[in-house]
Amino acid sequence: MKKFGGTSVADIERIQAVARRIKRAVDGGDEVAVVVSAMAGVTNRLVGYANAISPLHDPREYDVVVAAGEQITAGLMAMALQQLGVPARSWLAWQIRFRTDDAHGKARISGIDEADLNAAFAAGEVPVVAGFQGITDGNRITTLGRGGSDTTAVALAAALRADRCDIYTDVDGVYTTDPHIVAKARKLATITFEEMLEMASVGAKVLQTRAVELAMKYGVRLQVLSSFDDSPGTFVVGEEEVVEHELVSGVTYSRDEAKISLLQVADRPGVAAGIFGPLAEASINVDMIVQNISPAGDTTDLTFTVSEADLERAVDVIQRNREQIGFGEIRSDPGVVKVSVIGVGMRSHAGIASQMFRALAERGINIQVITTSEIKVSVLIDEAYTELAVRALHTAYGLDAR
Repeated sequence: MKKFGGTSVADIERIQAVARRIKRAVDGGDEVAVVVSAMAGVTNRLVGYANAISPLHDPREYDVVVAAGEQITAGLMAMALQQLGVPARSWLAWQIRFRTDDAHGKARISGIDEADLNAAFAAGEVPVVAGFQGITDGNRITTLGRGGSDTTAVALAAALRADRCDIYTDVDGVYTTDPHIVAKARKLATITFEEMLEMASVGAKVLQTRAVELAMKYGVRLQVLSSFDDSPGTFVVGEEEVVEHELVSGVTYSRDEAKISLLQVADRPGVAAGIFGPLAEASINVDMIVQNISPAGDTTDLTFTVSEADLERAVDVIQRNREQIGFGEIRSDPGVVKVSVIGVGMRSHAGIASQMFRALAERGINIQVITTSEIKVSVLIDEAYTELAVRALHTAYGLDAR
């Protein structure tokens, strides 16, 4: 399985270059299925069209619009392969029956009918599949969310029992942090599914979170590599394949964060459900949560984060449920960033969090919210301190390349 992102297929020349890469694999005896994203910039343009018509659009029709980019790339890629003498055809979600639920814009996969793709392999054909899109039981087009082509590729790799799923992008692997911020960032030869999942969930743009979840669930080995050179990439594998674990494998950040604070919330049973239930029903994911009880004990202040794209909708949902929830004031702030340190080595070492807090304090960076997991510590800080925080933590944990 080979998946090519938007920068890899950004124009006709790059599509032709990818087709030559696929041909080399086919000539080498590999059975190859290909998943493609929309050409770079196309999805943003389509989103702009939809928002220009209606900012609060019908999500079903929105999916019809934004799914078109992958359809174009799939057809062009099949044509490019045919020009090289490689039998190929394009496949769209409805042709494969790539079934999803009806959560438009964030659909989740419920099943794949891979019989036709297996028939294509048997006929010596390369299937070129449009990523990012699915279809409901009611025959409506859905999309899987930003980065959803990764999820398409991993799901198909699992269904087809592929040996590996190669994710081609504009970087040559997974780094200890963003090399654009830290020049001494190091490329990792291997990383565990769990570490990659945490990195993806807190801002690393290399792989989509749900793609890593699927890969971990079904044991699909991933390789992240560049479509612009032949250098080895980073393998994402089970923990048992990693010989020696780093204490901290990486530092990552997410600018796609917004903070919402509800002040003077009635401190009574069920109030949290009254807040987060309607948000869940609106398909808005809540991440970091902190609660402060008032000295009198009768009210509480509740702070949580959502994606910046969901901020307007989240505030609207809460305001519509204001009477049921009962709170004094709502405040929102999109000017925050989440910074995280990640590593499976944290399981067996103490003091990781305190080292993080100390490094930030030494540089005068205030922490607004803290969350932890078994292999991750995340903090919410003012967006202005993003680069300073990332550099400080990368150095503090000894990740700088020597």
